[in-house]
Amino acid sequence: MEHSFASYVQILGKGRRGARDLTHEEAREAMALILSGAVEPVQLGAFLMLMRVKEETAAELAGFVAAARASLPRPSSLVTVDLDWASYAGKRRQLPWHLLAALLLASHGSRVLMHGVGGGTAGRVFVPQALAALGLAPARSPAEAAQQLERHHFAFLPLEAVSPVLQGMLDLKSVLGLRSPVHTLVRMLNPFAAQTSIIGIFHPGYDDRHQEAAALLGDPGLAVFKGEGGEPERNPDADCNVRLWREGQKQNQVWPALFGQRHLRDETLDCSRMRRLWRDEEADEYGTAAVIGTAAIALTALGRAADPEQAMLQAAHLWHIRNRHFLESIAY
Repeated sequence: MEHSFASYVQILGKGRRGARDLTHEEAREAMALILSGAVEPVQLGAFLMLMRVKEETAAELAGFVAAARASLPRPSSLVTVDLDWASYAGKRRQLPWHLLAALLLASHGSRVLMHGVGGGTAGRVFVPQALAALGLAPARSPAEAAQQLERHHFAFLPLEAVSPVLQGMLDLKSVLGLRSPVHTLVRMLNPFAAQTSIIGIFHPGYDDRHQEAAALLGDPGLAVFKGEGGEPERNPDADCNVRLWREGQKQNQVWPALFGQRHLRDETLDCSRMRRLWRDEEADEYGTAAVIGTAAIALTALGRAADPEQAMLQAAHLWHIRNRHFLESIAY
């Protein structure tokens, strides 16, 4: 008897004339089978690589995300989260300044859940490393993340703590040699059902797919843009095209570069500089602009600013009046 998952591989692999995209429902069913452990390893590898070759559609992405969200555990006491912040790429040219942008919003009352991975690519700095330099620690479970959000308005939840199965699928990149649709879907995981998500992409075209998938899923709000290194972090040296999904409407905004020439790549990625910048013990033109610019995009996504100019003014004000001792006050 044919394996129950074989039909999904057949849909994708029947050749140039016979193959087709999965429907939203087929994608949801396929991912649900994968996450339940009902798929053989060879089937999983074939499925992921067939998807990689053709690239997932917005409908397929929405189906994958729907299944992944349904598989997640929920903490016993859910908190209201304002902003879901996906951080999966790591940084290799600049420090992860987007972490300070998230903490800036948290310090002014927004509840921010950041989720991502702790490593995986040599030569890149990931959020957990930066947290350690700031005296902070990732949550060890969704329940602990909920507690941190209640107390400090910020938490970082590692993917392995919320879905070991999805983490294992990401880890297959070192075996298969290529990224897979899982690298796309985890960015939309939104484990605490926040009202707004902020997503960074690197590969062209995926901003459209995230925007369309958010519409198909009925998500309340989303901002997606090509971020520095693939993270949700504005690169102040380049124009930034931000795609928004908010209140049932799609919107595209072009945010102009903040500098006339590009800054050099950091020679050493010393995360202790992030603490010194926050405390005004060290100046960093690029880092300050990246923090303010990223926070401004988040404010726009949250509906707290009407346009990029207003958002930049608000974010700059929040940075100017920030509590210089906030990091010490939330040290876990």
